[in-house]
Amino acid sequence: MIVLASVLDDVGRSLREGFFMFWETLWPLIFGFTLSGAVQAFVSREQMQRVMGDHGPAAVARASGFGTVSSSCSYAATAMAKSLFQKGADFTTAMIFMFASTNLVVELGVVLIVLIGWEFAAAEFVGGTIMIVLLAATGSLVIRRRHVEAARRNLQRTEPDAHDHQAMSGVSEERQEELEHEPWHVKLRSRAGWGDAAGYATADLMMLRRELVVGYVVAGFLTVLVPTHLWNDVFLHGHGFWTILENVVVGPFIAVISFVCSIGNVPLAATLWHGGIRFGGVVAFIFADLITLPLLFIYRRYYGGALAIRLLVWFWAVMALAGLAVEGLFSVAGLVPHTQGRPIVATSFQWNYTTFLNIALLGVAAYLYRLHRQRVAHGGGPVMSCGPTSGHLA
Repeated sequence: MIVLASVLDDVGRSLREGFFMFWETLWPLIFGFTLSGAVQAFVSREQMQRVMGDHGPAAVARASGFGTVSSSCSYAATAMAKSLFQKGADFTTAMIFMFASTNLVVELGVVLIVLIGWEFAAAEFVGGTIMIVLLAATGSLVIRRRHVEAARRNLQRTEPDAHDHQAMSGVSEERQEELEHEPWHVKLRSRAGWGDAAGYATADLMMLRRELVVGYVVAGFLTVLVPTHLWNDVFLHGHGFWTILENVVVGPFIAVISFVCSIGNVPLAATLWHGGIRFGGVVAFIFADLITLPLLFIYRRYYGGALAIRLLVWFWAVMALAGLAVEGLFSVAGLVPHTQGRPIVATSFQWNYTTFLNIALLGVAAYLYRLHRQRVAHGGGPVMSCGPTSGHLA
């Protein structure tokens, strides 16, 4: 009985931890998926190719700017990057948007200041900029034309389990063409248009629901059941430069196996910092929220297995190099903190900005879903059933 009670207590605490990680990232999830749906519904391929059709300086700057003002959730950023690529954006530029969306947003900076310190928030923005430069500089070498063409074919392929995105969204090609060519002031005020955008957002969410659930649940169990010293034991200590190098390489590996993404990885970063990991290693770990296992599965679904592996290696190298550069720059500037912060994990409801934004965005989601269900009455596309194996008219 004592063992059973202990197991049930661990399970309960793990599920609670996973839920509050989800709660912490709920409003960015809603915002990101909504923005992704709007891009898919309203932006034409010609428009996207015009502003983000290559990875020159202007396109990179636009992608970085768009990412900065978008969602801070890595799941939502991944869906958004896929939508941009589908619409005709250059693949590397879409990845740059994704990195900016998860590393250059104010929300992440606020959480870092609260949990670890302002130095980490500054490092996130400096390192995020370094990663964007590295991605733009190496994109043509890593992602060849054949990889891009294979990724587009993979996205266009209709799968037998009805995960065909166009079918799940319920927006016909004719309706999509009509939406794309409507004036912006018309479609942004159109209930039918927003109902169709909600259809795309719902389709994205249904395609990723398993990865989302698994990611948050496993992250909760790992946070509760894996002791801090076990994470810290994989890092070197006291070997000078080799310690720094090993830490920035191993930091992303911890992110991969921890399943923790988005802002949810900041509490674990605080735990690592508290355990004595080097500054650059912790920063590299925070950067690596885009290569956690659930997201690697999503990349495989979107772009195919071969390109998913290539993305893992490319992203890992960029994150490690950025962590190394941040360690060097901040050491020279004397900005590396000398005291280790204590980990803070909120596992209860609090009346803070997260709660207020979650309530507000849940209201927006409910309204958009209502428009989605009623879009035929407003002149939009037919409503589709988005069940696990459906893709038929409701």
